[in-house]
Amino acid sequence: MRLEEYIEGLEPDEETERRRLAKEKSYAITDHIENFRRRFDDAVSGDTVVGSSSPSIFVGRSSYPDVPVGLLSPVGDEDRAGEYVTDDDWYRQGFAIDDVLQRRTGLLNSSKRADVDSPSIASRLAPSVSDVWDGIVGVSREVAIADRPVDLEIGLAGKPDLGLEAGTDVASPRGPRATARRADLTENPHVPRPVEKTLEDDDWQAQGAMTYLYRRGFDVYEIDSILSAGALGRAENRRLVPTRWSITAVDDTIGQFLRGRIRNEPSIDEVQVWANEYMGNRYWIVLAPGSWEFELVEIKAPGSIWNPDPHGDVWMAAASEGYEGRTGYVEETAGAYYAARLGVLEHLESIGRQAKCLVLREVSDDYWAPVGVWQVRESVRNAFDGVPGSGRDRELGERESLAGEFGEAETFHGAVRAVSTELPVGIDRLRRKSELAAGVQSNLDAFRS
Repeated sequence: MRLEEYIEGLEPDEETERRRLAKEKSYAITDHIENFRRRFDDAVSGDTVVGSSSPSIFVGRSSYPDVPVGLLSPVGDEDRAGEYVTDDDWYRQGFAIDDVLQRRTGLLNSSKRADVDSPSIASRLAPSVSDVWDGIVGVSREVAIADRPVDLEIGLAGKPDLGLEAGTDVASPRGPRATARRADLTENPHVPRPVEKTLEDDDWQAQGAMTYLYRRGFDVYEIDSILSAGALGRAENRRLVPTRWSITAVDDTIGQFLRGRIRNEPSIDEVQVWANEYMGNRYWIVLAPGSWEFELVEIKAPGSIWNPDPHGDVWMAAASEGYEGRTGYVEETAGAYYAARLGVLEHLESIGRQAKCLVLREVSDDYWAPVGVWQVRESVRNAFDGVPGSGRDRELGERESLAGEFGEAETFHGAVRAVSTELPVGIDRLRRKSELAAGVQSNLDAFRS
């Protein structure tokens, strides 16, 4: 499909439809919290949450290294506990922002503070997190390594705080919180054999264990949780890892693994433009012939969650890497960079090719609440895989046929110029921010000569 025809299918929806969800957001959140309150009152016996089922954990980063370690449990909705886990299935079901908030406000975070290296009270007996399998930390580790929600009982030290804690650019928002006195398993968790193998090998470095699990079919979401629980790496180096950090670490590690897999592959032989849209985020992915390079440019509209002044200017950020990758952490685009890069590298590895890649992420003011970096990862993945990010309640017209297809352009410069007509910034400003948009043309001409 020629790029001109491809872009014609991306005309925006009617304004009223695009803003429908945002107008209803405050009422929906209030309803979700009230639903949790009712379920909580029914599920509590004294100070104990009876018969709860925990699908995941959360390790905070406040006051590091003395961090909160929490069990996340859908109180009163245990039969559907698996639906509360943040993973690629949320995208495939077409979750909107409201759906994510409903799941997160329905999860009770029962937490207790622990030292990331020596979380046991009797630290002389359990000097390392690798030795801890009881208490809040131990039960959290059991939940993290299991392949399905685990039944347990949680003793609380008071009523929960029913507020909603906003998410970050990396982690999902979190709902009600309570201080936990104790936690006890009421069943034996089922642990997959590959995870048992990584636990048993005390000399396996964390990076190698992560790629081992990924190669055996574990997605990054599962590996995130296992790493966060201090269940990967050499025994003496294992420690609890704040969830926000573990998400980025896994995306980066798997990305480096995949980059190594494609570095000797032939290049693609045409300029391709892929697109997707999800939760008020629009993604343009431009692939061009040449050796591996990558750049993410984020363009955030006034009134969006990370650029809240509705009367301000468009905010832009960018980060990039060359053939050898990066040596330092990305600051401006943070976890979105590693999530987007992972989606691109998975696609290139699957077709046995390498390419120069420019990802443009436009964040509109419809993105009214941060849901976590998973939506970046899944939007880029599915731009290639053909699952549209339209969602069941949004009318995106012909866009539904565009995920999984690409437009062809004669040159990288022509592709970027055509895409820039769909952005809230012009080509000149884009070139001032983007190293690839400003400089790739000369490299591309040299590659073709």
